[in-house]
Amino acid sequence: MIDLARVGAQDVVYDLGCGDGRIVIAAARLRGARGVCVDIDPQRIRESEAAAARAGVTGRIVFLNQDLFATELAGATVVTLFLSAEVNRKLRAKLARELTPGTRVISYVHDIRDWPPAEVRTVQGVRGPRKLYLWVIDGRR
Repeated sequence: MIDLARVGAQDVVYDLGCGDGRIVIAAARLRGARGVCVDIDPQRIRESEAAAARAGVTGRIVFLNQDLFATELAGATVVTLFLSAEVNRKLRAKLARELTPGTRVISYVHDIRDWPPAEVRTVQGVRGPRKLYLWVIDGRR
């Protein structure tokens, strides 16, 4: 995901529904990016914080135990999603409204209906081939 989104040291990567934080941690560790882990489950946030500490990147990541629909996204340059197709679709308006032109949105497995991606890539997942979808915010609402 960080390769397809072309994450670099200048990026701020938001992972909505971060789980154990692996995407933001990899972006910080491998690319020097900063990040924000968002999850509604406090246990997932504790796991993310512990994993970031083990990776030595805690100072580069903010951890938010909150609903992703309540999260302010204006600071993001990359947003990663591994959510259901339904949640992705509900997020589309928020993404378009809050993200600045050039921000990359990348989703693992699920697309966003009626929003054509800029690029689709197939990767080998644990359970076989999976798709990655990349969108770039263009400023049109």
